[in-house]
Amino acid sequence: MHVKMQIMYKSLWSALCEGGELLDRILSIGGRYTEADAKLIIVQILSVVAFCHLQGVVHRDLKPENFLFMSKSEDVDMKLIDFGLSDFIRPEERLNDIVGSAYYVAPEVLHRSYSLEADIWISNKYIEILRMKYIEILRI
Repeated sequence: MHVKMQIMYKSLWSALCEGGELLDRILSIGGRYTEADAKLIIVQILSVVAFCHLQGVVHRDLKPENFLFMSKSEDVDMKLIDFGLSDFIRPEERLNDIVGSAYYVAPEVLHRSYSLEADIWISNKYIEILRMKYIEILRI
């Protein structure tokens, strides 16, 4: 008799993020990002969301308060934090629990049938927030 064991290694690490939240940066400049600056932030957001999805993880709480800058420098990397509402998901699986922060919840979540598209919806909203100077949602 052969026994096959699978061992999964998980690690937890932390990084000092001295640059503050994305929300604070957006509000401090009145939401007026240049196209080049907005592109740097949007590419980072989409890259981390894609990485999570490739790992089978849906974050479900991609609000600007959950993106932290590594330093106060203008062109610096961000880190995504707070995976407390995240979940592992298979490609064909649908989730039905309503989670997330009120102003950043995708319509699919409210309809109780969603998958990775919940993260994609809010990621697209960042394009509006950063480029179209649409910051009213952040001031509520």
